[in-house]
Amino acid sequence: MGAQSNYHNPYYVGGQGSGWFRPPQAAMLLAPSPHLQPPPPAPVPYVDHQSAKKIKNDVNVHKDTIKLEVDEGNRDCHLVSFTFDAMVDGSITIYYFAKEGTKCTFNPVHPEMYVPMKIPFQKGLGQKFCQPSGSGIDLGFFDIDDLSKPSAGDVFPLVISAQSCLSSTLMEDQLNEEAVNTSPHAQITQAVIEKNNDDHFQVKVIKQILWIEEIRYELREIFGISNSDEQAINDKDLGKECVICMTDPKDTAVLPCRHMCMCSECAKELRLQTNKCPICRQPIEELLEIKVDEAVS
Repeated sequence: MGAQSNYHNPYYVGGQGSGWFRPPQAAMLLAPSPHLQPPPPAPVPYVDHQSAKKIKNDVNVHKDTIKLEVDEGNRDCHLVSFTFDAMVDGSITIYYFAKEGTKCTFNPVHPEMYVPMKIPFQKGLGQKFCQPSGSGIDLGFFDIDDLSKPSAGDVFPLVISAQSCLSSTLMEDQLNEEAVNTSPHAQITQAVIEKNNDDHFQVKVIKQILWIEEIRYELREIFGISNSDEQAINDKDLGKECVICMTDPKDTAVLPCRHMCMCSECAKELRLQTNKCPICRQPIEELLEIKVDEAVS
């Protein structure tokens, strides 16, 4: 599920700083003055309570299937492969060391080392993608430290752009000037490249982005939805009910820890009393209300 990248950071209102009180040299016992009492604790930060927006994604790259395979035609080079679903025809472009530009476009910072190739695909579910032999890259030219993290300016070592040929919201016979000027829908996967214990290259996904109807969304998994790929904290035993009232269904996620564990009413009350997640006790920055379609398993 995509959530529009419009975040509001919490803030604190600081009071006057406390100071030292030096009594007069003449010893004297005085009753505490109310003006010298310690200041009250800072109020709990205000937390936005937002509603999720449903969007339709034309192409979905299964990030847990992304691999680097040795090119059998040139064993010094590696090819990117993964599984993906497509509701429409489109194309896939692989970038190395690319930086995001306007309208979620990407440009390589070292075009002389690798020229991206756009590879078309047809709609279908569970498709296997692999770069054609001869179109990969020799990762041995790069230092592993440069491959294993984004560099300055959010330049990612590996970027996968999966674009649709035509927005699924437009009919083929409704091409107009507005449609021509609209950039295609896309899912962008930004990743780094590491070496495992066997000294083989492997892909670690850092971020996935959706570009839908000229709006940029960042994908974030939610722990507590039945089809989430949860790795950090097992939420299977929490059930479908809010962990606070144990009555209403949970429909509100805590960010940034991403635990969906409360109903919206309890979430509204919680933010006035504490800024800690009920599951992991991490600080809360946002509360996101998500209405999940019950038909989706």
